[in-house]
Amino acid sequence: MTVAAPHRVTVLALAPVVAFDLSIPAQMLAMVAARTGGPAYDVRTATPDGSPVPTVNGYGITPQGDLSLLARADTVIVAGTRSPDVLDDGVVDPRIAEALRAAHRRARMVSLCTGAFVLAAAGLLEGRRAATHWRYADRFRRLFPAVHLDTHPLYVADRGVLTSAGGAAAIDLCLHVIREDHGSSVANRVARYNVVAPMREGGQAQFIDRPVAEDAGASTARARTLMTERLDRRLPLKDLAAHCHMSVRTFTRRFRQETGLSPAEWLTSARLAHARRLLESTELPVDDIAARAGLGSGTNLRQHMRLALGTTPSAYRRAFRSTPTAPTAPRP
Repeated sequence: MTVAAPHRVTVLALAPVVAFDLSIPAQMLAMVAARTGGPAYDVRTATPDGSPVPTVNGYGITPQGDLSLLARADTVIVAGTRSPDVLDDGVVDPRIAEALRAAHRRARMVSLCTGAFVLAAAGLLEGRRAATHWRYADRFRRLFPAVHLDTHPLYVADRGVLTSAGGAAAIDLCLHVIREDHGSSVANRVARYNVVAPMREGGQAQFIDRPVAEDAGASTARARTLMTERLDRRLPLKDLAAHCHMSVRTFTRRFRQETGLSPAEWLTSARLAHARRLLESTELPVDDIAARAGLGSGTNLRQHMRLALGTTPSAYRRAFRSTPTAPTAPRP
């Protein structure tokens, strides 16, 4: 029996690196076990020349290699950095930029927080949607006007390049990677072990420090709960607004502020997530799953899955019906 090699992940640390960002991929990804019992991911840290680098938190990090690790990686993750060259001038060392561009030809590219500045400086985000920490949004737009920066989502996936906002959004993005690679049940177990929310959709809004209207205490959360409980039913916008004691106009505006999506977009995302869970955990026919998820017909579900995931319900089920499991304790 041929044993598949672990998916190779290289986390690039540029001084001074954000230690929190640097620790998350190893903590989250390394907890996933392959069906053979070995690790599903081999996570390694790299610095430009393999030397230790300082963190913004006052201590140093010793990496496992240099830029050559990027050439062998299946996924490259750029941790957040406070490098003045990157954040103030929007440039990275040409050797780093070339290594990232070469890796992009074969690997999935990911950035956490201000790591998006590094990918942008290497030219990998031009013409793409991207996310970064809201605090650095104005600076990012000034340095990289060709990138479609969106400060609302927790993370953005655009054609094989994934970027996250700051802080805990890196956890959400790593769980998204696990979910895409191994299915929702595995990602949920990793989240449960780490005592974090198993699913905060990428479209959920960042908590941005900005002025809000005096009556912003009212929330659309009650409507989202109702929508989740009744995915298979039609809920007119006016009924959802009334459920939150708001006008349709106020409800629509608040909903986008809180989630980064319109009510229709959020509902479609929730329905698709439920359909994916049913594909992973049941043998129900595709038409039945579409009906239970509120997506109507199997044809409609196929269209949504192809658009959102680039796959079909049958192919998704084959890939994720039998999935690796997460260990019950961290690996030594």
